[in-house]
Amino acid sequence: MATKVHMEALSPTMEEGQLVKWLKREGDAINEGDVLAEIETDKATMELVARGSGVLTSVSLEEGATAAVGTVIAVIAGEGEAVDAAASAPKAEAPKAEAAPKAETAPKAEAAPKAEAAVPSDGGKAERAPVADGRIKASPLARRLASEEGLELSAVKGSGPGGRIVKADIEAALQVGVARVEAPAAATIAPSPVAPPPAEPADVEEVPISQMRKTIAKRLVTSIGPVPTFYLTIEVDASRLLEVRQQLNARLEKDGEKASVNDFIVKAVAAALARHPEVNAQWGDGVIYRHHRVHIGVAVAVEDGLITPIVRDADRKGMRQIGAEVKELAGRARERKLKPEEYTGATFSISNLGMFGIDEFTAIINPPEAGILAIGRVEEKVVAVAGQPAVRPRMRLTMSCDHRVIDGAMGARFLQTLRDYLEEPMMMLA
Repeated sequence: MATKVHMEALSPTMEEGQLVKWLKREGDAINEGDVLAEIETDKATMELVARGSGVLTSVSLEEGATAAVGTVIAVIAGEGEAVDAAASAPKAEAPKAEAAPKAETAPKAEAAPKAEAAVPSDGGKAERAPVADGRIKASPLARRLASEEGLELSAVKGSGPGGRIVKADIEAALQVGVARVEAPAAATIAPSPVAPPPAEPADVEEVPISQMRKTIAKRLVTSIGPVPTFYLTIEVDASRLLEVRQQLNARLEKDGEKASVNDFIVKAVAAALARHPEVNAQWGDGVIYRHHRVHIGVAVAVEDGLITPIVRDADRKGMRQIGAEVKELAGRARERKLKPEEYTGATFSISNLGMFGIDEFTAIINPPEAGILAIGRVEEKVVAVAGQPAVRPRMRLTMSCDHRVIDGAMGARFLQTLRDYLEEPMMMLA
């Protein structure tokens, strides 16, 4: 029985996917569970696996193209039913997926009498590929192979559904020998020794939008407008934080490990949220959800955007474990190897731009979370200590709050607790 290959929802927020690479080709034998292709989702590059066994046919989505979730992009035909299986999947024949580049559809190859006479089949009688609406029926893969080998599609007999030309037909034609498209005369002329003048650089460059960037744009539009947001900023004395970090790293050094300032902040935020569950909350449809577990999303910059891998139950973990998890998750995030469960389900997020020299900024809430903390750099400032000027390392933190869930005083109490933990880290480690 034929199995349709759909563009699957490989992440919770995925609406369409981009086919990065086919790992199997038309005519290949497929076993259930085989990896068919690599798909770029809005968060990562995932594997599309076969849901049945048979022979891959009717491939209708080329590498680099996108398709909505649910679209049929190929068929796995059972043994002995390749034609019927392909015919049963009209979506795979969609014009958008089947459209060939202009260079392949131009010259009206199907009307060339010379190409027809060159097909050596059925006792020497010339046969030609069937034509639908003035266009030869062929799969995208077959078209590409024919173009690469210089074959005229009109000179190839198709064995697919309705006479459609598939990969196997092109390979058979190459063995027998059919009419080839004559190379343009310009291709045989030696290049001119006089170099052409350099082309003027374009004033505007069009950069295709990645699946991740599309999702970022869509989600942030649903945040900054509908969510009534206000901001609270505090400044923290980081003297003790840096001292304790130095002491901890001296112990971790023998194991080749190291705790960052960001790791301490993750722990401090988690501990403060555990004491203030009213902030560890989300807005729902007529209800506010208060979470009893603390899952911190840590924003990580990646190519084409950002993603927030999650440290789950961060309030129950030590600095060493938090540091190891953040490092490992951030590394796989940049390689686009995160699993959906590793970047969905945060109850609160943090975004740190201090390593880029940013003093202070505001971050956009990631719905349905009710808050996000923006962290600036640690910088030395002259401040008053016991009435005398002194230089101290200072750090500014700004929390974006969803006013439907968090009130001003509520957010202020949370930040007071957070400041206490950061200015005396041993309190949160006790």
